[in-house]
Amino acid sequence: MQSVDTAVTDLASAMKKFFRRVLPIMLVMLVCNQLNRSNIGYAQDHLQADVGIGAAAYGFGAGLFFIAYAIFELPSNVMMEKYGAKIWLTRIMISWGIVSFLMAFVQSETMFYVLRFLLGAAEAGFFPAVIFYFARWVPAGQRGKATAVFIAGSSVAAALAGPIAGLLLSLHDVLGLRGWQWLFGFEGALSVIVGTTVFFFLDAKVQDAKWLTAGEKSALTATIAQEDSQHTTANGKQDGKVNRWKMLLNPQILLLCGIYFSVQLSIYANTFWLPSIVKQIPGTTDLSVGFLSSIPWVCAVFAMYFAAKWQDKAKSKRPLLVAALLVAAVGTLAAAVASPVLALVFLAVAAMGFKSASPLFWTIPQSTLHPLVLAPAIAIINSLGNLGGFVAPFGFGIIKEQTGSVVPGLFALAAASTVAAVLVYFLKERKPASDVTEKASAPAATQLEPSAAK
Repeated sequence: MQSVDTAVTDLASAMKKFFRRVLPIMLVMLVCNQLNRSNIGYAQDHLQADVGIGAAAYGFGAGLFFIAYAIFELPSNVMMEKYGAKIWLTRIMISWGIVSFLMAFVQSETMFYVLRFLLGAAEAGFFPAVIFYFARWVPAGQRGKATAVFIAGSSVAAALAGPIAGLLLSLHDVLGLRGWQWLFGFEGALSVIVGTTVFFFLDAKVQDAKWLTAGEKSALTATIAQEDSQHTTANGKQDGKVNRWKMLLNPQILLLCGIYFSVQLSIYANTFWLPSIVKQIPGTTDLSVGFLSSIPWVCAVFAMYFAAKWQDKAKSKRPLLVAALLVAAVGTLAAAVASPVLALVFLAVAAMGFKSASPLFWTIPQSTLHPLVLAPAIAIINSLGNLGGFVAPFGFGIIKEQTGSVVPGLFALAAASTVAAVLVYFLKERKPASDVTEKASAPAATQLEPSAAK
């Protein structure tokens, strides 16, 4: 039996090892993920010139990814629970790498649509699996930090994506391949290599981790189990029998889906259309567009860092989430009416807002939902919210083809972020653990309808 001081020391040591060993693995996986998601944004003009894929077709194909993602998200997450994170995350990475590699050989709109759909199906379940993995490995007090660091990796990847894309596109006609073929082929092959390597470094369960001592395993397992026990079933029994589907119908989950949908609208409108906006700046080339397109994502990394520090001190995440969404709205609105150069500046401001909103958002369901419903709930929130990734590029494609401009789309994004900021105040948050301890004798709150942090 561990003493309290020893358990605290072992837990702190376990978390330091997790952040040094496991989180970097997750970040590398996320970088590969974002590179393969966003590369078509840089290949858009080349696909139109070589394959005949116009703006509307490009937008539809970019969005098809998220239709497949929504369809296969929950089944994929169920399979992850069955086979474990180690095997399933490896499968996800290798399969999406293969499909992305095949994009180098696209020859028609139909083939483009099919491969984008298959890419979404292959990748489905990746993000919920990682978030669920954190919930099983990281205590609630540090889960926000882990999630924020992980999601910040997407901004790092987006910042790297531009320069990498510019360099690969410049390999035009090397070995008889077009630049966009180098782009898809290289990034797809990289994911396959990383996915294969992950299998040998990622552990599915705490008890499987040879890099933790017996005391560290015990302290970490006990802490996660204690946090789980604070949740009760809807009828107050402690028997662990929970009606998942009934819990998933809770209005709070639907509200979370709506807010996340708005966040994803902004993220993927910028992911797929930012390069085309930057190209409006006179004198730009593929290489300069790649580097300039990284500016908003670099700014987002710094914003997310400070947001993560603030959220660790905040009792409620809602005010911070509202502030991030309003910054996104203001930046996007300003970009819509500014010159191309200033538009890039204001889009950097917007990126600081909507990218910071993502980790702030995910701390709410992680701290609110019952452990037994966490994985399917996250899958549903992520899959339905990710439909914003279909609406944004497809809508922008239609708007650009009809009007020759994406400005109306930017106005719509600003409105969506504003509405999401309003909806945040209808979310409920569980009281901090200290409050729970002080009132241990009182009846526990219902998992999906906890007392709101006022």
